[in-house]
Amino acid sequence: MKKFVQEFKTFALRGNVMDMAVGVLIGGAFSGIVTSLTDNFIQPLLNLVTGAQQYTLQQAAGFASAFISAVVNFFITALVLFCLLKGINHLMALGRKKDADAEAAAPTVKTCPYCCSEIPLAATRCPHCTSLLDGAADGGQA
Repeated sequence: MKKFVQEFKTFALRGNVMDMAVGVLIGGAFSGIVTSLTDNFIQPLLNLVTGAQQYTLQQAAGFASAFISAVVNFFITALVLFCLLKGINHLMALGRKKDADAEAAAPTVKTCPYCCSEIPLAATRCPHCTSLLDGAADGGQA
């Protein structure tokens, strides 16, 4: 059961799944804006132009406030998602930061004392200037 939970956690916190979840939530919030735009601006405008209905100034203000409310709801949803993902990314980075520090502590290259190029630690001869490096056996060559 513990392995199942760990596998699900790995799956759920993978980048693709998180991106898809954010896309679905932002899409749902944006559909509220589109619905409000059509219900509160386009439809009343068409009704007014065709003469099907007359609107008072209070009704027009109600349409505008409903649309503004939908826009504010969208931005609140986006802000909450942003803060949530920022927190999740910060928590996930804590584990990676320890690994990165361990890797950074162990150097994998050294500098050639003759030409100042970076070379692998295991190198006995510099590939850039072909100088024999300190601590390397000559191997019988002059």
